[in-house]
Amino acid sequence: MENNDSSLVEQSLLQDEESSQYTGDGSVDFKGRPVLRHNTGNWKACPFILGNECCERLAYYGIGSNLVTYLTHKLHQGNVSAARNVTTWQGTCYLTPLVGAVLADSYWGRYWTIAVFSAIYFIGMCTLTLSASVPALKPADCFGSVCPPATPAQYAIFLFGLYLIALGTGGIKPCVSSFGADQFDDTDPQERIKKGSFFNWFYFSINIGAFVSSTFIVWTQENAGWGIGFGIPALFMGLAIGSFFLGTPLYRFQKPGGSPITRMLQVVVASFRKRRLVVPEDSSLLYETPDKRSAILGSRTLEHSDELRCLDRAAIVSDAERKSGDNSNLWRLCTVTQVEELKILIRMFPIWAAGIVFNSVYAQLSTMFVEQGTMMDTSIGSFKIPPASLSCFDVISVIFWVPVYDRIIVPIARKFTGKERGFSELQRMGIGLFISIFSMLAAAFVEIKRLQLARELELVDKPVAVPISVLWQIPQYFLFGAAEVFTNVGQLEFFYDQSPDAMRSLCTAFSLLTTSFGNYLSSFILTVVTYFTTQGGKPGWIPDNLNKGHLDYFFWLLAGLSFLNMLVYIVSANKYKKKKAS
Repeated sequence: MENNDSSLVEQSLLQDEESSQYTGDGSVDFKGRPVLRHNTGNWKACPFILGNECCERLAYYGIGSNLVTYLTHKLHQGNVSAARNVTTWQGTCYLTPLVGAVLADSYWGRYWTIAVFSAIYFIGMCTLTLSASVPALKPADCFGSVCPPATPAQYAIFLFGLYLIALGTGGIKPCVSSFGADQFDDTDPQERIKKGSFFNWFYFSINIGAFVSSTFIVWTQENAGWGIGFGIPALFMGLAIGSFFLGTPLYRFQKPGGSPITRMLQVVVASFRKRRLVVPEDSSLLYETPDKRSAILGSRTLEHSDELRCLDRAAIVSDAERKSGDNSNLWRLCTVTQVEELKILIRMFPIWAAGIVFNSVYAQLSTMFVEQGTMMDTSIGSFKIPPASLSCFDVISVIFWVPVYDRIIVPIARKFTGKERGFSELQRMGIGLFISIFSMLAAAFVEIKRLQLARELELVDKPVAVPISVLWQIPQYFLFGAAEVFTNVGQLEFFYDQSPDAMRSLCTAFSLLTTSFGNYLSSFILTVVTYFTTQGGKPGWIPDNLNKGHLDYFFWLLAGLSFLNMLVYIVSANKYKKKKAS
């Protein structure tokens, strides 16, 4: 008898040891088989993902960083029109991720979504390069003060390439960060800590690509030509695709769990159908699968929460369902996990909304900051600095702060807070919102000084640069870079960790949507400000000749909105309740 007991114990230990060699989060390899921890994922797979992101971001910022200059100097648009077009395009780039996220979570998985949309992206880059290279596809240069506008055909080809890129980003942005985080097993405490570090280095790789774009690529565009300046980012997009596919044998894959939108609609419909039923006080009476395993592929079960109890009606087993024993109609009966998925998204909404104003401020780095820089002295000795290149100081700030945060701030903060990652995601985001206010204040003070000098030198009526060094813009860029490290990386962590397992691409897309809405909000604010400040024939705050305007008032307005946004965020963050997964 003792021998039998001993053999059973040994067999159990062997099974435990064997199972511990595999990941515990349900991830599989490229062929759909369970994966061994030591052979796949973790930091082994990340260089290919980070390399892909670095090259893709270089391509994106190679277009976006100096796009306002291309529109004004080559397509001959006005300042406000060019700024509005840039922010609208950037907003669209952060709206299309909803399409990619739904496809990834529902049908294709993150890997194939990235692959397909990368091809679309590359075609868009090549089209844009041709539109800037072939003489027939671009307007003629200005002759004196006469600048021929682009023909409808030229403008159409340019926009076709530009918005193909916007569509291509839709499958990459919501999936790459989540796919990278998928390489770390949530059930392993050590890998969970590494996942927090991954988000820091993921954002670091983004900014390495952005740094090359805002320096070398911008300089190339303005000195060697726009065809070459757009062609180099297209080449790097090709390298991004190659890097991604090289890592395929090492990746861990999460199976798509079906349409998250359908599941949310099912909860709404089922709860409406049972609107007359009373939600039981005992949550254990609500429906969950008999074995307590999630009915949603690739998802853990979620514990019941007390908020939004009206949605709990979707999980009430009615008398008719109890008698028939048929629980298969998801439009009438949903599991607690399915109901909690929708609750989580609703709880996230106030945190999500706080990112909109933050990103409307971020939009100024590629629009109003650049236009402010064009009216300043851009020379250092005999060298001319393209105003768009000043955004490299935002990138330098991020590159500086990411390792400082990951290696110095987190260990120090961990001693005081006891949290694995030093600060919670919500605390980290709040710190960034606070810092962003000072970026706008710095920009306002620089503009006050610039306008004062313009008046003293009687340059108000002359659309010429004021002799104040463009390097005075460095603090406003550097401050916003620090704000990004806290808010944007914190947002990536928050929406990955707090999202339901089978909705991570969708929740990442929601976080990116704040950038889209932020750009649209920036366009809206520009339109409203222009309308009201140009009444009665006045030049307005942002005329084509900024020396006659008051760009400083615009920056003060954004600083005030940022402060109010931070106050609302603090209230929302204090009320937020985290998800609980079994």
